[in-house]
Amino acid sequence: MKPNKVILAVTGSIAAYKAAYLVRLLVKEGIEVKVLMTQSATAFISPLTLSTLSKNPVHSEIISEASWNNHVEAGLWADIMIVAPATANTIAKMANGICDNMVTATYLSAKCPVYVAPAMDLDMWKHPSTIRNLEKLTSYENHIIPVGNGELASGLHGDGRMAEPDEILAFIFKSFSKEKDLEGKKILVTAGPTYEAIDPVRFIGNHSSGKMGVELANEAAERGADVHLILGPSKLEVIHPGINVERVHSAQEMFEACNREFATCNLAILAAAVADYRPKHVASEKIKKSDSDLKIELEKTIDIAASLGKIKKAGQHIIGFALETENEEANAKGKLERKNFDMIVLNSLKDEGAGFNHDTNKVRIFLRDGNAFNFDTKSKKEVACDILNLYKSHF
Repeated sequence: MKPNKVILAVTGSIAAYKAAYLVRLLVKEGIEVKVLMTQSATAFISPLTLSTLSKNPVHSEIISEASWNNHVEAGLWADIMIVAPATANTIAKMANGICDNMVTATYLSAKCPVYVAPAMDLDMWKHPSTIRNLEKLTSYENHIIPVGNGELASGLHGDGRMAEPDEILAFIFKSFSKEKDLEGKKILVTAGPTYEAIDPVRFIGNHSSGKMGVELANEAAERGADVHLILGPSKLEVIHPGINVERVHSAQEMFEACNREFATCNLAILAAAVADYRPKHVASEKIKKSDSDLKIELEKTIDIAASLGKIKKAGQHIIGFALETENEEANAKGKLERKNFDMIVLNSLKDEGAGFNHDTNKVRIFLRDGNAFNFDTKSKKEVACDILNLYKSHF
């Protein structure tokens, strides 16, 4: 499967020259292309070039001397919209609903999937505001095409290069043709940390962001599953229509939510970093600082994974996670058996790009039947795809 009608939106980056090659590739595939440009993009590549290649007029203004260009109509016409290159400025506008040009006006009217190919310098790519804006775009169900690594226009070397046109096309075709192979499945996903109260102000917690679990929920929903996501304290927003989000704080709240939902699930993916201990006594008022040491007695929280493993029925499956720092494989396999998992995903804090708060992960996956699979460092979205592919092929 591939799209038949594409809007290509070109913004003001030195990488705009690649838009000509992308238009040629799309047209060679028999796809009709209409090009939109920001005014700044026209300084990098001629509208005439893109018009000639696409065999359609190029629009860069909502209102021109000749006519009013209907951005709503354009947004409804396309099967997909590609923003390539997408500058930090355009990404910020898209993420925050700023509508001051033909590209952003069409984006806000589009009813089709939107693919964003970022292009910017290394420092801009790594800036917290850019990261946050990309997270927003992802939460709005836009598809972010991974950037390349190499020499940048500034002379620096690193991430931020726009993906090559053939890479963009391959990413879109793969995403566009994604099978709904989980349709009819109900999947329970846990994600994020839990916070265990010490007093009304303080808590015991961990550094989990919830990114891995949210990516798993998104991937499952994109593949047609009915997803119930139980999310601990996290800044992440989840808006996919196929995901029912239930927010909790403590391990006890997460257990109660899991226990309520598990009976009707085909699969539970336990990606949350649940606290193992909580204060035995929670102070009703804020504990004041004093000259003496403070001792807090801890008690075990309920083991959610083991509890679900005990009540698992025929036809149900559980995927667990293990974050280890030593004896990693042995500890993961032991957890797989003790908690009656069907699959366990191991990540090590010793691996660069793995663990909490990264956009990437490096995992090893062990199945109950003894099979093991090693993966290189990938985006958490790709890791989520790998995990669900293994589930589909083995259960």
